[in-house]
Amino acid sequence: MTWKERRTITILSSILLVLVIALLIVLGIRYRQSRETPVDSTEASGDALLTTADEYTSLSYYNGSATLSFSLDETGTWIWIDDPSFPLDDTTVTAILSELSSLKPQQTITDGDTLESYGLADNPTATLDAATAEGKNLHLILGNATTDGDSYYMLMNDQESPVYIIADTLYTHMQTPIYDMMLLPEFPELTEDIIQSITIQGPSAEDGTPGNITVLTAQHTEDTTTWRSSGANVTDDPTVEALLDDISSLTMDKCVDYHPSDEAADICGFTSPAAALTVTYRTAGSEADQTMKLTIGATAVDGTGRYVRLGDDSTIYLLPTASLDPLMRVSVNGLEN
Repeated sequence: MTWKERRTITILSSILLVLVIALLIVLGIRYRQSRETPVDSTEASGDALLTTADEYTSLSYYNGSATLSFSLDETGTWIWIDDPSFPLDDTTVTAILSELSSLKPQQTITDGDTLESYGLADNPTATLDAATAEGKNLHLILGNATTDGDSYYMLMNDQESPVYIIADTLYTHMQTPIYDMMLLPEFPELTEDIIQSITIQGPSAEDGTPGNITVLTAQHTEDTTTWRSSGANVTDDPTVEALLDDISSLTMDKCVDYHPSDEAADICGFTSPAAALTVTYRTAGSEADQTMKLTIGATAVDGTGRYVRLGDDSTIYLLPTASLDPLMRVSVNGLEN
């Protein structure tokens, strides 16, 4: 064999080796994708797992940090079983049930790795149980997230096979904290034309002496409202204008503690409140005054607002700092500049 022939064979062998390596790489990528990447939900390979439109009357799930349980009461209203008096917004509950009714696997694994490798053995990521009035039960176990983090491995009804891969939507709904499911109280619509008076009390002194009190009274005519404080006309005072704007748009941010202990109330600043607001108002067509009372506690740990209580309710809520800025200034300094 000549030198040229040997050289040609060497070149052809190298090219063939490169092609074989490239083919192996492509096949390896496709194999990993088939095992690790779930099929897009719009191209799901399986039918819905629940073929009947079950009317569930109870729902309980562990989301990795807490167990939440709900049921329908005699009026057909969803309640939180731990505290039936809790003002539950059932949006999350109904969203979970809706997700169950259309639950479709992105991928079905019948001959895969061990359950431990999917996180479906001793310590699952989450579990869910639902039941109908007729006693039909559903039990789901969610394991690890898939490689892309957008889906979860799942077992259904205590069966060890198949393993399903489902979208993360169900798990995401299950992460909603119970206080985020609360129907927050709404403030009355406190427009300037119905407010009769505003009283703001500041923090008590260290010796217990009551804090500074500022009283604004309204004088309504057919076309205008005049505001007075200690006899002075303060209608055009920028602080008064800002205060009225904030009072008319008060909105609770979230619930912090529904049934706080005395210790929790103290930590949140209600043993010695930073301020107290009392608004007396009269709705159109009424001759009787109504009162809205708001007690303001300490600044929240994250600095986003202040802890507050509405009326005689012991529940602790959070109001954004921006909604309380003029009020807090008046509580300490009155209307002095």
